[in-house]
Amino acid sequence: MSQEEIKVCVMRVGGTNCDAETQRAFQELGVQAETVHVNELIKRRNLLDYSMLVFPGGFSFGDYVRSGVIFARHLSANLGKEMETFIDEGRPILGICNGFQILVEYGLLPGFKGLSAYPEATLTTNEPAGFKCQWTYLKQENKGKCLFTTKIPAGKVINLPIAHGEGRLLFPKEQEKALLKKLVDKDMLVFRYCTKEGEVADGKYPTNPNGSFYDIAGICNREGNIFGLMPHPERAMYWWQQPNWTRQQQMLQYGDGKLIFQSIIDKLTKKC
Repeated sequence: MSQEEIKVCVMRVGGTNCDAETQRAFQELGVQAETVHVNELIKRRNLLDYSMLVFPGGFSFGDYVRSGVIFARHLSANLGKEMETFIDEGRPILGICNGFQILVEYGLLPGFKGLSAYPEATLTTNEPAGFKCQWTYLKQENKGKCLFTTKIPAGKVINLPIAHGEGRLLFPKEQEKALLKKLVDKDMLVFRYCTKEGEVADGKYPTNPNGSFYDIAGICNREGNIFGLMPHPERAMYWWQQPNWTRQQQMLQYGDGKLIFQSIIDKLTKKC
């Protein structure tokens, strides 16, 4: 697929945010990207016209019941067949913050056995409780399976912001050890919260800002084409979005967020 042929759908509903920033990030890198309301996709039945699907951040449907669940059920009920085909064909899907919550509620992540009829994990209330809006350091733990991190070497530390009240990833308590082993063994673990020097948080606040199990900030499915993370790469795309941009004498054109968008574009165009 050529770069010009890539067509990204950034799906939105009431309560979504950062959809415009996510669209712009892809357009900046030379691919087509559109922000489309889910109702338009239902009406047009044209989801399969797109190469990639992105669920951006926000508070879809007000995050009533629990974060992401109404969007996930609405999508399953109205675009279930198109979504099934999209998934079966291995097309990339990215979920950012609320998008990650939607992918978990839909049963796409963790995806130990493919699409699950019930959520296999949860993204729940931060511990300590409260909305957290801050910059975080993330350590890249993936060994190469995740299509969205191919330009980030294993062990590299990147800097991305978070903005969420329910980002604590948890598994059923009695299955924690077994499911963590699966994540690691199948190379589905992608990002963990860490210090600037790359020391994992070990559950300690504020390095781990939400109490997420094993400091997990992002995971992918078994095939590596579905990826969810709580931090916002689209808010770290440009140099002027960095928290310390006024204090640095020399500044790169882009921030660490670009690496995630560029990784999947290069994969689709077979540049890596």
